[in-house]
Amino acid sequence: MSMSKQAPTPLFDTLENISILSEDLPATAMAYKDDYRHALQFIYSYRGSIPTFNSYRRETERLLQWCWLIAKKPLQKIQRVDIETFIEFCQNPPISWIGTKNVPRFMEKNGERIANPEWRPFVATISKSAHRAGRQPDPKNYALSQSALQAIFAILGSFYNYLIQEEYVEANPVAQIRQKSKFLRKQQGKAIIRRLTELQWSYVIETAELMANQNPLLHERTLFIMNALFGMYLRISELAASARWIPQMGDFKRDLDGHWWFTTVGKGNKERNIVVSDAMLQALKRYRQSLSLSPLPTPGETLALIPKERGKGPVSSTRHIRMIVQECFDAAMLRLQQDGFQEEAAQLQAATVHWLRHTGISEDVKIRPREHVRDDAGHGSSAITDKYIDIELRARHASGRKKSIKPDE
Repeated sequence: MSMSKQAPTPLFDTLENISILSEDLPATAMAYKDDYRHALQFIYSYRGSIPTFNSYRRETERLLQWCWLIAKKPLQKIQRVDIETFIEFCQNPPISWIGTKNVPRFMEKNGERIANPEWRPFVATISKSAHRAGRQPDPKNYALSQSALQAIFAILGSFYNYLIQEEYVEANPVAQIRQKSKFLRKQQGKAIIRRLTELQWSYVIETAELMANQNPLLHERTLFIMNALFGMYLRISELAASARWIPQMGDFKRDLDGHWWFTTVGKGNKERNIVVSDAMLQALKRYRQSLSLSPLPTPGETLALIPKERGKGPVSSTRHIRMIVQECFDAAMLRLQQDGFQEEAAQLQAATVHWLRHTGISEDVKIRPREHVRDDAGHGSSAITDKYIDIELRARHASGRKKSIKPDE
């Protein structure tokens, strides 16, 4: 059987189950032990952030599988033309390499970790609206997004720089690609930020309030999550507990002037303080009172900010928070449909948790200095915050909206 028609097996387990000291190697790595060891050390160096670790594991793993199974070359033999061929492979992988759902790489069996036979290096996906319509992902329709291509270049470039530092290879074949534009499109002008409309957000937050009033035990937490994602522009990873950071009630602090701030740790393991508005402070008070706590936290309070529904401790799964938000989105869509806003409801089907952060930033940048919004959002520069200022886009659309096509119009 051709290797391109044979489904590859995973190489690297989860961060919790991986060991750089283990002598056990996957069968496919036996002929490339040095490649495997260097790759393992590389991805393990990103253990400070699980999302980053997962991204680097995915791209490094794909490259190794292609090198060993398709090109039949070790990393030391890979040249610029090989990387270009690999990228073209990623754009159109064989069907046997494409799955239709995300599954764990490894699974427990008889007390041992074994490769999951359903796992594939690539996964075909469909939109949420298509899924709701009953359609299923088709490997034949797999497409690699521009952001995924950018990740390949960035991560593999870092990987080869690491190998150079380790004196394992002499050159970086990714950096040698001079015409990356044949793979990557350049964005002309300002990209459109994906966010909720004012009507959609009003329905979403009102729906969260209705859910909390009807079932406080379950949905006061939902309401607080929606307020925090919008009101403090939090990323979902900044609400879920991780080895890097556990959000606690005590992360809400009052300074000497009586002003409230929220401390979080975001991308790049960077700590930042976020302004807590009066409205957000009221949302916090309501949430804490639903938990039979004092209206405001005391200094050093270690109670989990987002506790599990059952059991003790904080919610550590970003997937669980996504499910909470999606339940609210679904209920808001139904209300929009019932009130006759069919188009707004249909557009809300595509919304993700991250849209709430985008929406909060977009609304605030209209009325606050961009530098203040930049620091609250944790943007590396004002140029990133500028993307949320759409006055120019509105003026541009207004000037072009009445353009005629027929001469007599």
